[in-house]
Amino acid sequence: MITLKSRIEAVLFITARAVSLDEIAVILGEEKEAIEEAILELIMDYSARDGALEIDDENGYILQVKEEHMDLVELLCPVDLKPGVLRTLSVIALKEPIRLTDLKELRGSNTYEHVQELVEKGLVSKTRDKNGRSFNIKTTPKFAEYFKLKGDTRSLVKILELDKGIKDNAKKE
Repeated sequence: MITLKSRIEAVLFITARAVSLDEIAVILGEEKEAIEEAILELIMDYSARDGALEIDDENGYILQVKEEHMDLVELLCPVDLKPGVLRTLSVIALKEPIRLTDLKELRGSNTYEHVQELVEKGLVSKTRDKNGRSFNIKTTPKFAEYFKLKGDTRSLVKILELDKGIKDNAKKE
């Protein structure tokens, strides 16, 4: 039997973001009071069982993995990267291996924090260069897996250069 609680649970699962009481009421075509009562029951259901999921109600309602299981989420799911970190990663991928000092000249002083985050996420590795003064940075197999790349990044560079050439020629015509 389909219940209001199960329909709310489906909405929270599918949206995968915090949704307000009003949004849920509109989506389901139900009265706000009925939604609120069912959500409270659903929150109690989740907190009463010893599961990995919970409904958080801080900024709307969201179905999420409990904090104590976040290590599994980070291990198994792709990680969102902030735009600056993603730009730093793209420079590394296109110019690898690249010395950290050269990368800093290209990307600025935030580079050190970006590289540290990328190393922690396993997307790049850093090793001391032969002089021992800087680090060489390059992508890891996890990087290729994360972006679903086959082959090495040199082939990616060739593809991007070919694509740029095609676009440049199209603009000229």
